This record gives sequence, structure tokens and C-alpha cells, in this order.
Amino acid sequence: MKIPAMAYVVFTTLLLLTLTIAVAMDMPFNWVFYLTCIGQVFVVIMVYKVLRDKYTTTKTFEDFYEDFPITERKNYR
Repeated sequence: MKIPAMAYVVFTTLLLLTLTIAVAMDMPFNWVFYLTCIGQVFVVIMVYKVLRDKYTTTKTFEDFYEDFPITERKNYR
């Protein structure tokens, strides 16, 4: 079963947020250290999975922002 790339992003984000909360709650150093090491490994895995994902789109740079159409203005200053 293939895990989508966004699942790696969500899991890594939750792991690093948990690490931040653990540091704020003054957790023992060994827990923080291990979570940091695991988090760094997951960041590398996440970047690899996102970059190697077979995601394609039909959008181009001409589409730019869909919610704010860009029009040609002669005097935009």
C-alpha cells in the first residue's frame, strides 16, 4: 500500500510539534534528544518522498493566482 506524500508531511509536522510542546513542558533531556533525532530522520524522509512523488498538474504560470486575476495595467505606479 502506497502512503501519500502528504501523510509524511502531516506526520512529520505532528512529530515536530510534539517535540516543541515537550521542550516547553520541560521534559527530560533524553526524551527531547531522541525526539529531535527521530524528527530529523523524518524530515529527510519527508523531503525525499515529496520530491519523488508522481504528482502532476495542469496548471501553468499563466494561471498564477486563481482568486485574484492579474490584468495588464499601463500606469500601475
